[in-house]
Amino acid sequence: MDFAALDVREGPEGVTFRVRVQPRASRSAVTGLAGDAVRVALTSPPVEGAANAACAALFAELLRVAKSRVSIVAGLKSRDKTVRVAGVGKAAFFAALATVKFD
Repeated sequence: MDFAALDVREGPEGVTFRVRVQPRASRSAVTGLAGDAVRVALTSPPVEGAANAACAALFAELLRVAKSRVSIVAGLKSRDKTVRVAGVGKAAFFAALATVKFD
């Protein structure tokens, strides 16, 4: 899959990227791309931060970092989010994304 369209930025604080979330899905997984964002499905409902926590946990597992290194910096109450992962570079992000089998 071609990841060139993704809006991924690398800075001293880590890698930042856009995510499009589908809450209340049958399983939690990265499901593909949605324009310049990574599309994810989450089993959690979008109430009281449950979907945000599930989103952070999903990317922590994918990138093999602690959950505390993953933060949602924009879109806490939206399906469109901006996620930052501390201690991960662009190359490691794309390498981890390349291991995902998209539906």
